This record gives sequence, structure tokens and C-alpha cells, in this order.
Amino acid sequence: MALGIGTLLMEDGPQKEWYLSLNKAPWTPPGWIFGAAWTTIMLLFSFYMTKLSFEYKFLDKKLLSLFIAQWMLNVSWNYFFFNQQLTVVGLVSITLLWLLIGYFTFEHLNKLRMFTLLILPYLIWMTIATSLNAYIVFYN
Repeated sequence: MALGIGTLLMEDGPQKEWYLSLNKAPWTPPGWIFGAAWTTIMLLFSFYMTKLSFEYKFLDKKLLSLFIAQWMLNVSWNYFFFNQQLTVVGLVSITLLWLLIGYFTFEHLNKLRMFTLLILPYLIWMTIATSLNAYIVFYN
């Protein structure tokens, strides 16, 4: 659901002249990688969150609040960055999302052990995505 809403909020942003004309990081992957990466990441994150929710009482308020914050940051980045072309606000949003995913990863490491591998692609991708956004902010 987040992927669909995020896509709607960016309004074909990656194909618009504004984005195409930006000075992008040399490590920017081809466009098709983004769709494949996000689909894989969201599937793995769904399994991760399911396992995590079984470790806590059903609908734990803190866990649910953090999940909602993650969802909102993830979706809103598309709107800020692509739709409104607010690259600095996008950078703040994606940095907060990166920190939150880092929190999920390390806060529950002892409890989830090997299941933590399910969230590592999200953390790695957020590191790359944050660096791509930062490059655009600093070099445009």
C-alpha cells in the first residue's frame, strides 16, 4: 500500500525534466532498480514486522506508533522530493526514516536474532537513498 501511495504522490517525478536535469550522484542506480528494490524491501519488511508483532502483545502501542511513523516518512518523501521538489525537506524526511529503520534494526536484534536479516536490506537501501538525496541537495 505504501508503495502505491508513494508512487501516486510523486506524480511521475523520476521522468520529469526537473529530476532528469539534476546533477545526480555517480552511484545512482538505473531506474528499474528502484522498483525492484522497494518491492523486495517492503515484502521483507512485512515479514519482519509480522515476526516482531508476534514477539510483543498484539497491537503494541509503541510498535504500532513507530510503524505508522515509518509509513508516513516513507510515503511523504515521495511527495516532498518529487512532487514539491523540496529536496532539503526530502533529505530531512529520509534521514529521519533512516534513523527509524536503524532503530528497528538494532533495538530488536536480540529478540529477533536471524529475523533481523529481513530488515537489513531496508537499512542498506535507506543508507544509499539518503546519500543520493544528500548528493542532490549539495550539488544542485
